[in-house]
Formats: sequence, C-alpha cells, structure tokens
Amino acid sequence: MTERKGLALITGASYGIGAELARSFAKRGHPLIIVARSHERLELLAQSISINCDQQVYIEVCDLCDPQARADMFVRLGKQKLKPVYLVNNAGIGSNGPFHTLDSHRECDQVRLNIEALVDLSRHFLPDMVANDTGGILNIASTAGFQPGPYMATYFATKAFVISFTEALAYEQRRSNVHLTAFCPGATESEFAHAAGNDTSRLFQQNVATAEAVAEAAYGAFLNQKTVAVHGWLNALSAFGGSLSPRWLTNRIAAWLNQSSNV
Repeated sequence: MTERKGLALITGASYGIGAELARSFAKRGHPLIIVARSHERLELLAQSISINCDQQVYIEVCDLCDPQARADMFVRLGKQKLKPVYLVNNAGIGSNGPFHTLDSHRECDQVRLNIEALVDLSRHFLPDMVANDTGGILNIASTAGFQPGPYMATYFATKAFVISFTEALAYEQRRSNVHLTAFCPGATESEFAHAAGNDTSRLFQQNVATAEAVAEAAYGAFLNQKTVAVHGWLNALSAFGGSLSPRWLTNRIAAWLNQSSNV
C-alpha cells in the first residue's frame, strides 16, 4: 500500500491536466478531494484512482464561478473535517477571438474562475497551512501569463495575475514551510483548447504537450519548491526570452500564434 501523505484538493479535475494532476498526487500517496462541475466524470476518475492507487478520493461537485457554490463547498468540507494540506488551483477557461465579438458572460466567467475562485480558495485554505507550518498551493498558470495576448486577451491577462499573485504569496511565506508554485505549461492536449476555440490556432499546431507530461512536471516543480516553473525548454525560452523583447513585438507574435492557421 502506498504511504499516505497530506490531503490534496484539486480543482478542474474532471479532465485534462486536472485529472492527470489527481493521478500524479494519488500515486505518490496523497488522498484527494477532486472538484469539478461534472459528477459523472469525477466518479469515473475517483473509481480509477481508488483501484490503481489505493487512495481515498472525495468528490465535490461545484461550479467554482459561483461564490455561493464555493461557500457551500467550504461548509461541506468543514462538516466532514476535511482540511487540505495541499491546494491545486487548476480549474480555468479561455476564449478566442477579437474581444469585442466575444460573449461577455464567458469573458467575465474567466475572471471569476481563473482569478476570483483561485483567490477565494487560497484565502480559505492558506491560514490552516500557515498555522500548521506545512503544505502548499500549486497554481496552474500558463506561458500566456508572460505577455499580452491579442485574440485571447482576457485569458492571457488572468494568467498574468496568477503568476504575480503566486510570486507575492511565495515571498510572504519565504520563512515558513508553506510553499507556493505557479506552473506554466504551453499548448497542451486537452478539451480546454476546443472549449476555448483556439484548437485550430497556430499555437496548437506545434509543440503540443500531453496532459500527463504537464501534470508530472508540475508535481515535480511543486515538490522541488520552485516558485515559477515553465514546462519545456522551448516554452521557457519563449516565456523568458519575451521579457527581453519590445512589448510591441511580443504582442504581435502572440496575436499571430492565437489566430487560426487558416488565416
């Protein structure tokens, strides 16, 4: 039997990177709380993890865009005396196209999910971690967070927030045993790209990583207590090299990558 480690709560766990993160944590001995909107998908994942990793998996069906739904989830977890030692903020959505043409509700939902929910969950669970001087938060950001992103303007901006927010909290906890990591993947095979409408973009025509590879790298970066980590050397070169380029140039390159390869 795998040694039991700290309880980990993982959001957006119904598919893609989130599901693979759940498997990465479980096979290393962590019992889980998996959170998403789809009970059916969470149930299938929980069954798979229970069989293959011999770990307890708690299911939480929650629309994280909804503040009341989050509050209700906190109450349920409290009643069950479930206190995560590790929080993985993975849930996120995106969109593609000129901002003025996009659905306003989805654009606002990106801010609610990618930023507001992440802040709310972090604020709720971090105090216990600090009080116990153990645990940490893994935030799934993106290489998108290192530059503006025409045609995915809201998504890129939310991921810039995630990186900045994580770095700030990591500094605040620098003398504690609580660690925070912002992990930044590039294009990844997942339903996310199709839902965001950028699966036909130039970005997704090259160097697309598997969700499993991203999750494994994210777990490793978190374990090694890296504050900001980028998946893959090409992504790292692009992300950090972009900081040396004029903003107008990085803006133009991002716009080109975010448009369809048919344009």
